[in-house]
Amino acid sequence: MQERTFTPANKELKTMDYLKQLLLRSKTLVIFKGLHKNKVFTSFIRAAGACINGGKQEAAEEYCNFISLLYQHTDDLTELMMKLVLEDENLFILKKGEGLPTAGVLEDCLANELQTLQELSQIPCAELTARLDLDVFLPAYKTHKVDFSQVYAQRVHRINEFGYGIYSRYHVFVMADGSIRPVEYPDPIKLSQLSNYQAEREQVIKNTLALLSGKPANNVLLYGDCGTGKSSTVKAIANEYAGKGLRLIELKKKQLHEIPSIVETVSKNPLKFIIFIDDLSFTEDDNDFAALKAILEGSVSSTASNLAIYATSNRRHLVRETFSARQGDEIHFKDTVQELLSLSDRFGLTVIFQRPDKQTFLNVVSDIAKQYELEMPREELFQQAEAYALSRGGRSPRVAKQFVEYLKGCGDNA
Repeated sequence: MQERTFTPANKELKTMDYLKQLLLRSKTLVIFKGLHKNKVFTSFIRAAGACINGGKQEAAEEYCNFISLLYQHTDDLTELMMKLVLEDENLFILKKGEGLPTAGVLEDCLANELQTLQELSQIPCAELTARLDLDVFLPAYKTHKVDFSQVYAQRVHRINEFGYGIYSRYHVFVMADGSIRPVEYPDPIKLSQLSNYQAEREQVIKNTLALLSGKPANNVLLYGDCGTGKSSTVKAIANEYAGKGLRLIELKKKQLHEIPSIVETVSKNPLKFIIFIDDLSFTEDDNDFAALKAILEGSVSSTASNLAIYATSNRRHLVRETFSARQGDEIHFKDTVQELLSLSDRFGLTVIFQRPDKQTFLNVVSDIAKQYELEMPREELFQQAEAYALSRGGRSPRVAKQFVEYLKGCGDNA
């Protein structure tokens, strides 16, 4: 379709007819029908329609309502419209994500709708405001030229990296009320901020890269002392490889029964997923124990090749075993105890994070101090760090970070 150009308002009937036709086309979307659920998009359609057909006062109100919503995101209409198109979860992108054919009428429909949305996104601000002819200030918005079809084709080609829907907007999720919900502001920790434990983290990174490349990946158990960076490792990896198509879904222990539902939801998604269970442990009569055991024995990875479970725990055997359990009246109680203790063995990869010795602890303190740009004589820094660790019950990377933040805070408040 030949690109249209707009002429000043009220000078050419052709422009008015074209705008009316364009607004009509916006109401007949099929693939991108979901855009009508977006407040900014629908407000723009109402505002444009009012500017063309409505009374001046009503049109000015609708226009300013639209600008108010637009400014919450950007001042560029084209930019917002392109973002909505790329993030929309529709029947075309779902088929592409599952590797299903889309040729024929669906492709024709897509091309037509992308052209419509492109033209809508490039309606100049002046084309609407000039029609109002009011002696009041009306805020403006910007537009720019962009080929929606070309950009969308590039996104589809790299769908295994960008995803679609909420998975293209966010990379960390939680379960709430039985649904996968995005985390708008996840922990921004980076791998470059984590000190020492390189060998341990490298094992988890290699497993994650295998998952991302479509190779067999293990379910991973990271266990060891508190504050050694187990959870931070998983979160930093999720942040590091979000641009490569990695997404993280964090579960609480009481939500383990949700895993089959998660698998069903994401198994056909082109992205790769980590189900993250932090601080995992059970009691002997815990119903959630059976749920996780069944999942691990069934091998989630084989059920969904794009998904793996990463869990952290302070306990090697995950189950809090008591002496009373060993003295139970069950005939085969030894078998029961062994079953409880062997849960950790069902993870394909176990990575141990041990409490750091003195030198490792001081290395971590030194690295974090550099990150925080803390200026203090090395000997004094280490002496205070040891005293701080002693007061906190022992050395760990978490204690090292708390110590540096404490010193930084004292300096800032001085």
